[in-house]
Amino acid sequence: MIARAAQDTILRLARGFPVIAITGPRQSGKTTLARATFPDKPYVTLEDPDTRLLAESDPRGLLSRFSDGVILDEAQRVPGLFSYLQTSVDADLRPGAYVLTGSQQFGLLSGITQSLAGRVGMVQLLPFSIGELQSVGRLPASLDEVMFRGLYPPIYDRDITPGDWFASYVSTYVERDVRQLLSIRDLSVFQRFLRMCAARTGQLLNLSSLAADCGVTHNTAAAWLSVLEASYIVFLLRPHFRNFNKRPVKTPKLYFYDTGLAVWLLGIREPGQIIFHAQRGAIFENLVVTEFLKTRLNLGLQPDIYFWRDSRGLEVDIILEKGEELWPVEIKASQTIAADFFTSLKKWSELAGRKDKPAWLVYGGDRDLQHGQVSIVPWHRLPQMTGMR
Repeated sequence: MIARAAQDTILRLARGFPVIAITGPRQSGKTTLARATFPDKPYVTLEDPDTRLLAESDPRGLLSRFSDGVILDEAQRVPGLFSYLQTSVDADLRPGAYVLTGSQQFGLLSGITQSLAGRVGMVQLLPFSIGELQSVGRLPASLDEVMFRGLYPPIYDRDITPGDWFASYVSTYVERDVRQLLSIRDLSVFQRFLRMCAARTGQLLNLSSLAADCGVTHNTAAAWLSVLEASYIVFLLRPHFRNFNKRPVKTPKLYFYDTGLAVWLLGIREPGQIIFHAQRGAIFENLVVTEFLKTRLNLGLQPDIYFWRDSRGLEVDIILEKGEELWPVEIKASQTIAADFFTSLKKWSELAGRKDKPAWLVYGGDRDLQHGQVSIVPWHRLPQMTGMR
């Protein structure tokens, strides 16, 4: 198993919480990580119909079989089990006894908040980070190859092409999750909705436009987007609230948790097509944003990641909150540094009253550079940059 950065966080939480919950996208490695972290615990998957039936009909009997604790995979499949878990936990508060995994935020988080609040240490596990693959020499050398393949574990531990894997992933996991949560009559319309979301990667979310382009109502588009968020397919990056005497936008930006899935939905079928694609800059921006997100989540921290944009279009791609400090990060896919890359950082720093403080530019090149207060960081050094605390 490729070592996961979140493992230390899980072990830390297991020393203080009786229940550990690992949530994240399907196929992000939750089960593998749980079993590797707690190799002595028995493992039960509630995806198995017979086990699920037992959990639904006799939850107390199921839990009584595992008095020393257990890993319960896809725990959200049996919501009624959470109340019985509460009873078991309250009777014996041993830390790290139960480990829950789940791939749908709706079911898992609602069960935790209703029955297990205050008893659970939460970890959100996303696909591999660039640093995790670098540490074992498995990261593709080409930036376009990284964006094309994405970072889902099965693409790196199986003999399968990204195109074949993502086609199966969408049909067997994404669409199944949607069917479980929503009643969709015409699946082809939802598939169009997915592709339209990919075409809007890195853009301000205009739900009315998205709904109109897909031929569905605004409420339907909002419901579908909520399911994609709950299933860890897309996420919304919120704008930073501080206005610096300007009018900031209040609309979030849309991103995918994995660039490989977004690329596949855009119809890109080989890495060489990315370099000329109109969405290349947005895909690279998506990659960088998710790397910052993974670093925070792997540490068990709130993301505290935003963007900033005013009504005139001045924008900084990432604003990191570090206590009272704000750290601006601009993202450019080009391998060549241009003078206008620094315009937004300079103007934002003036507005924020931090002209003499550091800023960062992540780009698609290979060299570390410096431009005044701006550190220019190549994409492959993202692990060192995102690890700054």
